[in-house]
Amino acid sequence: MGAPEGNQFWKLRSKHGRDILFATPELLWDAACEYFEWCDENKLMEVDFRGKDADRVNIPHMRPYTLHGLCLYLDCGTAYFRNFNPPNEDFKSVITRITETIYNQKFEGAAAGFLNPNIIARDLGLTEKTEVKAEVKSDMNFDNLSTEDLESLATALDKLNAH
Repeated sequence: MGAPEGNQFWKLRSKHGRDILFATPELLWDAACEYFEWCDENKLMEVDFRGKDADRVNIPHMRPYTLHGLCLYLDCGTAYFRNFNPPNEDFKSVITRITETIYNQKFEGAAAGFLNPNIIARDLGLTEKTEVKAEVKSDMNFDNLSTEDLESLATALDKLNAH
């Protein structure tokens, strides 16, 4: 059963909506920097066995900064971060600096070979475009084709050339 018509129960709430996570842009930037430092200090470890005695070796690897990782660290969802409606321009500039820091760290890590370039390129939306041009050569004899067939062939060639 729903609330009675014309109810005013919503007025009894002490607050409406979620609290903002950060009172100032500086606090948001400080929290993001804590996440970045944590990533730098907590490398991903690859376990390998080397030498004739197969000694166990831990090989540290760069941990990429991610928006998902940042949001887990900040205890918010990515949708909250992406749809954050900042109360002032200072918040916008901090959010821009955070997203650009994440982008730059991934790009540089992939360019230097520390991160998988294919995965990072896809994540960053980078694509390599190539143009393919083809030339068709044929020793086909067109003398035996009907006018209708020649017109169909000409239409098909026009469509190919238009692309």
